[in-house]
Amino acid sequence: MDAAQLTEIRAREPERIGRAWQKRARRPLLGDDGRLLIVAADHPARGALGVRGDTRAMASRTDLLERLATALSRPGVDGVLSTPDLLDDLLLMGALEDKVAIGSMNRGGLQGAAFEFDDRFTAYTPQALAEQGLDGGKTLTRICLGDPGTAATLEATAAAVTGLAGLGLMAMIEPFLSVREAGRSRNLLDPDSVITSIHIASGLGATSAYTWLKLPVVDELERVLDATTMPTLLLGGDPQGDPRDTYASWGAALRIPQVRGLVVGRALLYPPDGDVAAAVDIAVDLTHGSSR
Repeated sequence: MDAAQLTEIRAREPERIGRAWQKRARRPLLGDDGRLLIVAADHPARGALGVRGDTRAMASRTDLLERLATALSRPGVDGVLSTPDLLDDLLLMGALEDKVAIGSMNRGGLQGAAFEFDDRFTAYTPQALAEQGLDGGKTLTRICLGDPGTAATLEATAAAVTGLAGLGLMAMIEPFLSVREAGRSRNLLDPDSVITSIHIASGLGATSAYTWLKLPVVDELERVLDATTMPTLLLGGDPQGDPRDTYASWGAALRIPQVRGLVVGRALLYPPDGDVAAAVDIAVDLTHGSSR
């Protein structure tokens, strides 16, 4: 299904989207090996379109959908994390059958905005995720001690964790200690800052029963992950340099018991050589290995 067909459905038959969610073939969250490879594509809704040096890399929705469809078609890819606009398109394309679908919930902290740390929940709600048959919700939880907007984000994240758990859905928290420098936000990626963010995120909500963490690959990762017993997925970020170094760091990290897989977007969807399928297949082998 091409972009023109998607637009025609949206214009003439928007009710098809709701029906398609109800009919979607679902699968268990975890397979036999207990690991997940999730493709992430929630960056555009926060105004973050850049990949490496190209600030408009993700500007074309048609191109992004083609890359996502390729990634989701590869054996061993478990699912996708994104916002309602992209997930609805992928659903209509038939790309979400028997896949894990995680909804990105708070996209209000627009990249570069004065209110970036007041990251409002502007996309999915726990109830909407449950009604549409998605498998969980993800929150970006940046903690800036010098910005009052952080308080509202923490409160909203706690409510989301409680709501998701009450519905039996994964609550995926992506925490960072962050600072604002020269009008821009920066996440602190030293081990002790990540450890602090883990402890803050772990205490959010009325229960931690359904909480997962989404964390960056940083130095001293074994010591960092000793801060939690929660299942953890590692994020890919916007990789710079040789992809082989990135793959090597993922492989080493996946041997840590708390790590249950990867949530990777730009590194797989926009590899330097343009071969999405090949990049995804490497990530599949690292995540699932001989269990495939």
